[in-house]
Amino acid sequence: MKAYPIKTVDIEKAKDMQFKLVDIIHKNFDGYEFFQEGDLGVVPGVGKPMYTQKVEKVLAQFFGGEDAILVRGSGTGAIRNVMNSILKPNEKILIHDAPIYPTTKVIVESMGLKTVKVDFNNILGEDKKTIRSVDFALIQHSRQKLDDKYDLQNVIEEIKKVNSSINILIDDNYIVMKAEKIGVELGADVSAFSLFKLLGPQGVGCVVGNKKIIEKIREINYSGGSQVQGFEAMDALRSLVYAPVSLAIQAEEGNKIIDILNSGKLKGIKSAFIANAQSRVILVEFEEPIAKKVLEYSSKLGAAPYPIGAESRYEITAMFYRVSGTFLKSNPKLGDYMIRINPMRAGANTVLRILEESIMKVLKEGEV
Repeated sequence: MKAYPIKTVDIEKAKDMQFKLVDIIHKNFDGYEFFQEGDLGVVPGVGKPMYTQKVEKVLAQFFGGEDAILVRGSGTGAIRNVMNSILKPNEKILIHDAPIYPTTKVIVESMGLKTVKVDFNNILGEDKKTIRSVDFALIQHSRQKLDDKYDLQNVIEEIKKVNSSINILIDDNYIVMKAEKIGVELGADVSAFSLFKLLGPQGVGCVVGNKKIIEKIREINYSGGSQVQGFEAMDALRSLVYAPVSLAIQAEEGNKIIDILNSGKLKGIKSAFIANAQSRVILVEFEEPIAKKVLEYSSKLGAAPYPIGAESRYEITAMFYRVSGTFLKSNPKLGDYMIRINPMRAGANTVLRILEESIMKVLKEGEV
């Protein structure tokens, strides 16, 4: 079994990301302003809290977009806002030939959208007439299937070559501050992602990219109750500063764990590899169908038994969890033979200790 994880930045590049973001903060806030928690309400002449507007400007500059907007509903809300602003019910959208992420599927079904599927892994071999027949494409930056290996920039470029007028939305959830560039930096019209997955407050999402699209989103979120308030925006920005280095350390520890697991030091493991499923995780395949029992024991040893926001500020302990729902749809047997592990803020030694103890307890009790 082989996966094709998206390349992540190392510690040095993560530091560069942090320094770049902080430099942009210096250019948009004076020293007194940045110490403020943020304002509230629909400020006359601005249409939103002034501090929310300032944070959006920082994010647009950092990600190289024409504009940016903070929205309610985290990553799903960000995707929904883009689709509501561009699409009408029952229109067609271009997607990858793979299981749709569950929360995105709800948006597609609620709008009655007709999906046109192509294989992004073989975009050059797809029928050009099919691509020309659609005005909107949704591409998930992270992987939807274990064997996905498409290069996002190449997919964007090839679709744009065939259909220059198409609007391309990139679901950048699980990728921001891990990969060197997100979708809008690779040529897409807009990127949508959750700031909750980047140590920020729950419920805050971001859309960055094409100004006209973002202006439409502003128009449908004009009310005070729809606005992300100034204190939430400032919280999200402050938290984002620490995300790249934290995620780079997490990736570094994950690589250490893989090397040890594949050296054969732990009994009962067939293979282990890194995959984007949906977050960047370690997939551990067992020789016997012990996955569910291993998860039962690991939670008793302090491992998180499920995600909250997938790398949110609340997720400190290593997560031992079943493989993702989209992966299970493509291969239901994985549920008995495989688990996913995200080190979160834990070191390799902690993860390996919990995994080894859990396996040994299952094998000792003969619960296979």
